[in-house]
Amino acid sequence: MDIEAIQTKVKNGKYIISFSHTEKIRQRKITAKEIENAICEGTIIEPYPNDPRGASCLILGFTIDGRPLHIVCGRLEEGEILIITAYEPDPKEWGEDWKTRKRGVEDA
Repeated sequence: MDIEAIQTKVKNGKYIISFSHTEKIRQRKITAKEIENAICEGTIIEPYPNDPRGASCLILGFTIDGRPLHIVCGRLEEGEILIITAYEPDPKEWGEDWKTRKRGVEDA
């Protein structure tokens, strides 16, 4: 998985936000611009190459205001990236670096 390829697609507007998660993202008060910024400055923290729906990954990035975001991206090999979901990581589940899952916490 290549973060630079994902970032290039996002910078060029070649992404869509999953219809099934659009309302959740809105309720979390996360804007498309914040998602774009977080991906373009982010890093892949969990690759999911064997996801049955197709290769996907979890990206950690930050908004311009420094808000940490986790963004799950799919359809990585297609023309448009699919933003499956975006959320602010929960400190009960993630270490201070926002990259490390705490022990005993199951995958989301």
